[in-house]
Amino acid sequence: MPEFTIRTPSGERIIGSGHPAFIIAEMSSNHGQNFDTAVEIIKAAAKAGADAIKLQTYTPDTMTINCNTEHFIVGGKETPEGWKGQTLYELYQKAYTPWEWHVPLQKIAEELGLVFFSTPFDETAVDFLESLNVPIYKIASYEVTHLPLLKKVAHTGKPVIMSVGFATLDEIGLAVRILRENGTKDIALLHCVTAYSNEPNPENINLITMPDIQSRFNVVVGFSDNNHGIEIPLQAVLMGGSIIEKHMVLDTSKKTLDADFSINPYEFKNLVAAVRKSEKIQGVVKYGTQSSTEEHNKQYRRSIFAVCDIAKGEYFTEDNVKVIRPAAGLEPKYYEIILSKKSNQAISQGTPLGWDLLAD
Repeated sequence: MPEFTIRTPSGERIIGSGHPAFIIAEMSSNHGQNFDTAVEIIKAAAKAGADAIKLQTYTPDTMTINCNTEHFIVGGKETPEGWKGQTLYELYQKAYTPWEWHVPLQKIAEELGLVFFSTPFDETAVDFLESLNVPIYKIASYEVTHLPLLKKVAHTGKPVIMSVGFATLDEIGLAVRILRENGTKDIALLHCVTAYSNEPNPENINLITMPDIQSRFNVVVGFSDNNHGIEIPLQAVLMGGSIIEKHMVLDTSKKTLDADFSINPYEFKNLVAAVRKSEKIQGVVKYGTQSSTEEHNKQYRRSIFAVCDIAKGEYFTEDNVKVIRPAAGLEPKYYEIILSKKSNQAISQGTPLGWDLLAD
């Protein structure tokens, strides 16, 4: 199964099947353009047990132009309420993370043991993140078709996590090929649903897509959750997801742009705890007894017993020996062999049969 290793503040971390899920707290715009809030989100992510904190690196000018014609107005019934009526430029002005925050936030995150990385949205953001020596890159689902950006990221040679969202199979295939042809050896693809909902429709999630992605593209697979709640990402782990990305906000009642599909630190902690418990339950491939209690209970299996008194030299028959509980005698697989033998001594009822009771 595919896996890869990334650098962490404490050493290295293997990401892939058979290893603990790599759980990413996505800050996005939930800092509300307040540096202290951004710091608190990082601290809360570490306390909740996240493995990484992820930012988004762009400016309004690297995303779009300052224009208010119809093409640049955010709207439509499927658009989150907090986004409607603004131009794209205005939206990104409110949502972006100031680049001057990255260095101090990186220092705080790494001191807390978190992997710090980001999603670049253009080539200049990649150059900037390279100056911070981030260990891994994230490609947003909206940028899967942004091939110049993919080439720029690939040229760093670092592992890439890419959300595939609403990308078609052909688009995913092309993106993976571009990454691999330009220097990316380690790739993880995250299934995600870009509906941004606080009440997701279960029929739209389709987590069974994850193993299909893995088999088609030979990559590490995971899930990027743009929905409220923790049930869906937990299910994704149970279905083999090796990476989980989840939006975190300090307080869901404070309506940041992404609050409706984010979870608070308490919920994030519950998600991490549930994932880690599920991983213990999944365990490893193991047959036979799983615990000392099971070993103890094996005594209540069946074995071969004398069910009446048997004289010396008497043949064992279906009348005088039977397969019953407990498991103190010979295993039931020897029953037919026993029936062709004689006893070498007198045997009392209730005696478990052993090879030492059989005549030659």
